[in-house]
Order: sequence, then C-alpha cells, then structure tokens
Amino acid sequence: MAHTYPIDNNFTYHRPLEGDADKFVQLRAKAKEFAALCGELCPESRELSVARTNIEQAVFWANASIARQGEPA
Repeated sequence: MAHTYPIDNNFTYHRPLEGDADKFVQLRAKAKEFAALCGELCPESRELSVARTNIEQAVFWANASIARQGEPA
C-alpha cells in the first residue's frame, strides 16, 4: 500500500528561496510581539510557559510551511 504521508519532503533540507528569509523575519517579529504581550498580561505560570512554547511551535510550523513548498520549476 502506498504512503500518502510526504516522507521525502518532510525529512529533506529545504534551502530558503528568494524572499523566504524576509517572511521568516516577519513571522518571528509578530510572534515576539505576541509573546511579549502574553508576558505583560499573564502571570508567570505553567500555563504561560505552555503558551510561550506553543508560540515557538507556531513559528516553527509556519516557517516549515514556507520552506516545504519546494523549489520553483
């Protein structure tokens, strides 16, 4: 039975394409703003720690969505 999960694509290095680096910078900047706001409004707690971790994960996966789109033909 054939796998539909994109193993090759997901476990391959994807060099940034032209314009990707700027997208990564923009995503990190907005995530940093949100993380800072959470730090201002939320008490130090397990929940805040989990929120910060999830912000980091969101940036990682957003970057991966850009990087994994493949090289232009």
